[in-house]
Amino acid sequence: MTAATSAPADPHGPAARPRRRAGRPAAAVLDQNGITSAALQLIGKSGYDGFTMAALARTLNVAPSALYNHVSSKRDVLVLVQDHLTSFVDVTAFEAGDWEQAVRDWAWSYRDVFSKHTPLIPVIAVLPVADAPKTLAMYEAVSAGFSRAGFPQERIVPAIVAIESFIFGSAYDVTAPADIFDSGTMAASTPHFTAAVQRLAEEGHEKPADVAFRLGLEALLAGLGALRAA
Repeated sequence: MTAATSAPADPHGPAARPRRRAGRPAAAVLDQNGITSAALQLIGKSGYDGFTMAALARTLNVAPSALYNHVSSKRDVLVLVQDHLTSFVDVTAFEAGDWEQAVRDWAWSYRDVFSKHTPLIPVIAVLPVADAPKTLAMYEAVSAGFSRAGFPQERIVPAIVAIESFIFGSAYDVTAPADIFDSGTMAASTPHFTAAVQRLAEEGHEKPADVAFRLGLEALLAGLGALRAA
């Protein structure tokens, strides 16, 4: 027997291994958590305008058809994202705490969550809450707290919307540049505003965005509290 034929074939050698199919590599198993995480990553990188189902499929390294096996539309993905973010908003104080403090805890938590995801605010603010269980659970907890505090039922939703509008606007303020109110070369012609900005900077013990949020929230609480009493 010659050397060329004496070595037995390696049963585990290259010829025995199945060939990997050409094309896209096998994708990880898709689930709602993975889709939500990828959507947040994509929106954070490209903004809402860059968020498409095709781009989401590329982020997940799957074919669009595989993505559509789990969500039927872009709106479905946004509902998942909305529900995921809302789950981090603290509503526990509404269960038994003082109404004003519960609203404070809820509002500060809500602002802090969405200040990290401002590109989503224009979308989330007008997205219907149907089929979003965690979002509906948040509204249920807040509504129950308002009801226990004595708010007339017809004023509960308008009160929540008023506070939410303030929260969403304030979330942008958290990420605003430090010199947003710098008058620049117009300082001499805007003396009152410039002096007020300077005075706020001199205080310095709290971030301007937090000072503004605290002031506005307390004003809302005072006004809503008066309506509740009435």
